[in-house]
Amino acid sequence: MTGVRVIRAFRQDKFEQDRFETVNQDYTNNAVKVYSIMAMMFPVMTLIMSGTNVGITWWGGHLIASQALETGNLIAFMTYAMQILMSFMMLSMIFVFIPRAQASAVRLNQVLDQESSIKEPTQTQSFTDTKPALAFDQVDFRYQQAEKPALSDVDFAVTGGQTVAVIGGTGSGKSTLVNLIPRFYDVEKGDVKVNGVDVRNVDTKALRDQVAFVPQQANLFTGTVRDNLKYGNENATDDQLWHALEIAQAKDFISANPEGLDYAVEQGGGNFSGGQKQRLAIARALVKDASIYVFDDSFSALDFKTDAQLRKALSEDDNIKTKVIVIVGQRVSTVADADMILVLEDGKMIGKGTHEELKANNPTYQEIIRSQIREGDED
Repeated sequence: MTGVRVIRAFRQDKFEQDRFETVNQDYTNNAVKVYSIMAMMFPVMTLIMSGTNVGITWWGGHLIASQALETGNLIAFMTYAMQILMSFMMLSMIFVFIPRAQASAVRLNQVLDQESSIKEPTQTQSFTDTKPALAFDQVDFRYQQAEKPALSDVDFAVTGGQTVAVIGGTGSGKSTLVNLIPRFYDVEKGDVKVNGVDVRNVDTKALRDQVAFVPQQANLFTGTVRDNLKYGNENATDDQLWHALEIAQAKDFISANPEGLDYAVEQGGGNFSGGQKQRLAIARALVKDASIYVFDDSFSALDFKTDAQLRKALSEDDNIKTKVIVIVGQRVSTVADADMILVLEDGKMIGKGTHEELKANNPTYQEIIRSQIREGDED
């Protein structure tokens, strides 16, 4: 149903209907067999129960007439017999549902039994140096069973107060790079260091406490705006929440609602636009007191004015401007103000420097600029 417009636009109605018909017919055949058995079972069980009642009453009546049985004992015997028969009837229904439960249990156990590929170190280091810093030292990374590495020879270092931006074409490895910071994956070669410590030598919980992450797909949870913003910092005050909303350029549309921070959020944030969801996701990250703030193409749904205002607010905030900021972007305007820009192509870092340096010397960066800026407006 969610893809019905795409189906209609590409005139694939017949194909999708036939595909649904095949699956639906298979399900129908199985369901007819199961429910036919169940439909026969109920009359048979009812007949057995009724026949048992008739038999007990007829035979008990003779025994009572000959004064060999008391009426109370007959009623008790009938009650016990009905309980036994009802138990067998319920047992037969259980046998119908057992195969379905087994199939579901297999699927659930496949998820529950899946072991994480990220192994905790036997001897953990702590973040003794609280100064924010991020470094990639000759990092290579390859997805499981992939022939080519997703990243090759990525090397850079930034400290607190600096912003590093990553730009490149689709599939160049931008999101893969930032996913290595909170150790969603382990590198194949080289080191990723947060605050001077290799991420493989610290507890993952302690590591992720140092990183505030805004993914590409802004995801909000059912509840209220307050619940979503406090997701990374449950002790945050309302003043901190409003401050984060102000930096993320989300304060206006939240304060315009009479419920304010108690504004209800539907599943997946369905009652907000794409840009509003992105700004709320950014605010949620800003509420968290972290050393590194990662924005994975999280400005893509914002207009140029809001994008510029948000980046300006980030650079002027007394707390945020002392931390490391990592921005993944598609637009040159989003990354131009960064202290260091990394240009990726096919997983390789083919450029590193400021906007002016890359604009003068890097052909790939120059091509990105030309593709986004009209002729005569490059300055």
